[in-house]
Amino acid sequence: MSPSTGRIRPAAIAAALAALLAGCNLAPLHQTPALPVPATVGAADAAPASADEASLQAAAALGWVQSPQLREVIALALANNRDLRVAIENIERARAQYGITRADLLPGVNAQAQASRARTAAGMTSATQAAQVSTQYTAQLGFASYEIDFWGRVRNLSEAALQQFLQSQQNRRNVQIGLVADVGNAWLTLAADQARLHLARETLASREKAYELTRRMHAIGSTSGLVLAQNQTTVDTARGDVASYTAQVERDRNALQWLVGGPVPEALLPRADTLRAGVQAAAALLPVPAPLPSSVLLARPDVQAAEHGLRAMEANIGAARAALFPTISLTASVGTGSRELDGLFGGGSGTWSFIPLVKLPIFDAGRNRAGVEVAEANQRIAVAQYEKAVQTAFRETADVLADRAQWDERIAAQTSLVGATQKAFDLSEARFKAGTDNYLTVLDAQRSLYAAQQALIGLRLSEQLNRVTLWKVLGGEQAGA
Repeated sequence: MSPSTGRIRPAAIAAALAALLAGCNLAPLHQTPALPVPATVGAADAAPASADEASLQAAAALGWVQSPQLREVIALALANNRDLRVAIENIERARAQYGITRADLLPGVNAQAQASRARTAAGMTSATQAAQVSTQYTAQLGFASYEIDFWGRVRNLSEAALQQFLQSQQNRRNVQIGLVADVGNAWLTLAADQARLHLARETLASREKAYELTRRMHAIGSTSGLVLAQNQTTVDTARGDVASYTAQVERDRNALQWLVGGPVPEALLPRADTLRAGVQAAAALLPVPAPLPSSVLLARPDVQAAEHGLRAMEANIGAARAALFPTISLTASVGTGSRELDGLFGGGSGTWSFIPLVKLPIFDAGRNRAGVEVAEANQRIAVAQYEKAVQTAFRETADVLADRAQWDERIAAQTSLVGATQKAFDLSEARFKAGTDNYLTVLDAQRSLYAAQQALIGLRLSEQLNRVTLWKVLGGEQAGA
């Protein structure tokens, strides 16, 4: 092998190695996620959503949910809802960020190996010196720019990251409680609209029978065309209600599926009689002590999240203030060096370095002082946000309790009204058939009965929604089985 060949080969190997490494890409291969929707809009050909064991256990712990179907739907949502997944991933991101800032409390130790080869041209150092080729091999172990945390800057940054991590956990709790409440509300709303649709269909069937009877009577001349036309208006009104509630039920199903994150099995959907009298309530709560101490509301996840945010801002003030003081950092290394590779770890080849650095801010045009003012302003904002969270919790709970105190009376009154309007309708219809009253009285009684029945369904829905909302505003902790 010629000397020139020996000199070229290491360079060629290094170039080939650099080219090989340049072709590496550690980024994950992009894959478009599978669409979690049916292939056709409005179709129901997508696979139903499924729940994992953790979601089933979490839903089973909701003792206030009396309906087994609703409990399973909640489990599906806990396993598949995308907003909840985002909240969970935010926790993982905050945990990783905390790990980054916490690592700054300790020095990072790096190992380094280096080989260099250089040629000095002839006459560079003296007029008579010939060209020289020098080789140097080194191996070192050390850390660079490790900050000695005299003033607590790094510790405060780590504390701020910890509080943000804890805040993300409370945010996930808040999202989960809100999701459970939203699923319960959507499921109950679907039940109410199914009940309204069922009532509209029953009303349409009875009005069609009445219209057919009136049409036959009109054909033989025993009733007037006015009565027939009035009957037709009742039929058309009922047909319109059936079409409207049919569309509303479909929208309710879409809303429920969106919350769940996929199609809901038909067996888990509510029945039309879910909100009827005599049927066990889908949501049931233990009595709430009166008066309810305001301190209970401090356990709400949104209040807890606001408190962690406040603590993070307080820690940032400490980090900003520490920037006004000198920064002391250290760089140190130990290693070995040699002109020959086989002598790299031989006797007398040891090397070391120790470089302390003190940096004192002299003039920064007020940058560091402004940083402290920004941190203090953020802390005051966090105080206001915490106070607002507490006030919001207090108002929401007070409003829900104010409504809850009157539900029994309101439903009892509406139930009595339905009975009275049913009796009025029966009597007016009998009087019309006996020829002692006109059909307008029957129409008026019929409309009153239908409106009262629809209002009763709405009140029963509102009472159930109130139960769910009470559980939500109390932070998901005070509702019982």
